[in-house]
Amino acid sequence: MGSVAMDSDYGAPRELSPLQKARALYQPELPPCLQGTTVRVEYGDAAIAADVAGAHVISQAFPHTYGQPLAHFLEKMASVPDANIITEHPVVRVGIVFSGRQSPGGQNVIWGLYDAIKAHNPNSKLIGFLGGTDGLFAQKTMEITEETLSSYKNQGGYDMLGRTRDQIRTTEQVKAAMATCQALKLDALVIIGGVTSNTDAAQLAETFAELKCPTKVVGVPVTLNGDLKNEFVETTVGFDTICKVNSQLISNVCTDALSAEKYYYFIRLMGRKASHVALECALQSHPNMVILGEEVSMSKLTIFDITKQICDAVQARAEKDKYHGVVLIPEGLVESIPELYALLQEIHGLHNKGVSVENISSHLSPWASALFEFLPPFIRKQLLLHPESDDSAQLSQIETEKLLAQLVETEMNKRLKEGTYKGKKFNAICHFFGYQARGALPSKFDCDYGYVLGHVCYHILAAGLNGYMATVTNLKSPVSKWKCGAAPITSMMTVKRWSRGPTTSQIGKPAVHMAGVDLKGKAYELLQQNSSSFLMEDIYRNPGPLQFEGPGAETKPISLSVEDRDYMGRIKQLQEYLEKVKSIVKPGCSQDVLKAAVSAMASVTDMLTIMSSPSFSGQATI
Repeated sequence: MGSVAMDSDYGAPRELSPLQKARALYQPELPPCLQGTTVRVEYGDAAIAADVAGAHVISQAFPHTYGQPLAHFLEKMASVPDANIITEHPVVRVGIVFSGRQSPGGQNVIWGLYDAIKAHNPNSKLIGFLGGTDGLFAQKTMEITEETLSSYKNQGGYDMLGRTRDQIRTTEQVKAAMATCQALKLDALVIIGGVTSNTDAAQLAETFAELKCPTKVVGVPVTLNGDLKNEFVETTVGFDTICKVNSQLISNVCTDALSAEKYYYFIRLMGRKASHVALECALQSHPNMVILGEEVSMSKLTIFDITKQICDAVQARAEKDKYHGVVLIPEGLVESIPELYALLQEIHGLHNKGVSVENISSHLSPWASALFEFLPPFIRKQLLLHPESDDSAQLSQIETEKLLAQLVETEMNKRLKEGTYKGKKFNAICHFFGYQARGALPSKFDCDYGYVLGHVCYHILAAGLNGYMATVTNLKSPVSKWKCGAAPITSMMTVKRWSRGPTTSQIGKPAVHMAGVDLKGKAYELLQQNSSSFLMEDIYRNPGPLQFEGPGAETKPISLSVEDRDYMGRIKQLQEYLEKVKSIVKPGCSQDVLKAAVSAMASVTDMLTIMSSPSFSGQATI
């Protein structure tokens, strides 16, 4: 089946500004392992789930795609005797679809995949689905050409193909996706998205394998929230851009606050449930305070605890004659505050039972009703909004920054009246930095990263892999040192558990879950080291606008640069050590060498057995 006529203006040539035209001429660099037309792949051991306690559940749910090996793509000069070298590249037909919210740099994945496909066989075709997964189900397609790409290279948005809903989940949707792949005779389907979209990609790959559909499914980590993060994925395409754009805006606000000296700015940042964007923006712009959802969850802070924390900071600054400041708040904070999360769960439960919005407040439990009535009317209305498809709140619509600003103002006025605060009247201004950045021109890093991931997708297809995610590690280094590979999506899955009393628990479905800020990580440690000076000293920092040339062009996210996360590199290093041990300890070696090897390996295995146990890795019910 061929293309369906294009809807709307998908793929239409853009009118580019001089700056956009200059950007379109930039050609991203490829790491050595992706250069040339020969694909060299080395397979590692079977990849197991990091969730030790959930591994059995995951393997049962994905019998055809769980336990597949890691794949490392090698450069021409690599000396690996058992590497699989692929020199024949038959004609292929590949489909690609955006699934999830638009993220800067996502369109470069399409460009990278197109260039890779055509470099290996000019007769191969790349077919884009129009309007996201709805277009996939309805077989609405457009063949990607050089002419199509010309005005979308290194540009923001998803308007080349568009997007709609973010799921391929129901039986009908999976059947429709498979029917499309069979009708279009696709060798592969590439799904660009975040945690939810890649979970769907894994399920689709499993279903295709079970039903012997020849189409291979590949996932690409693209989400501005930065919450698709694990042993194999260091960061996602779009995160760097979002943080740089927001950091400049925050810095502008910081300068304004310092100039006027009479306002506190409460800024809510996008990022869904995780606080990665808020953390990175804080490290880049140095606001006076940042409230991370993960801190709140860990310490079980109530809305009143957070209010007091901010009020105490305002009072401490007033004692130094400072009546201005900037406070960052992640949009997911509302779901991290225990009592507000519990209230939301009750409201969503009533939605699911069919209770109308007008009647929900009268059906709440006594404690929930009391909390609901305490909250300002604007927040009540926002909490009553219907939940998202994943049962989470409509976080972008809930103005937590206004709620906190109002509560802080009330408390400061109370302290002023009681005489415990002797400073000036508290004044607040609130902002939400959300949709403004989603269509931003991508940073150089996101342009490079997206383009390289597109090439990795072709390598995965050439190797005949199904149910894998394209990965690039060692990202904090120059592109020439990036390491490219592929990891089974099932190895990134976890199984959530909910306590249902002292003896029972409920187990959720295996999924690629959102990763929150690591409170033991180096990025958070860096924030902690500087939080006191950020609070009191006004050492605001402006990273400036996005640049393709000049001093800011090569900067990477600070939270990426300070971490040491080259997991795939370490796996490779371990394999090399094991091979070296095998080459030294073999029949004929000395008794002393053999004893030393056995003793050392016994100690290592004992320690690793303990570290791999569910109790050690903290797999407890919640």
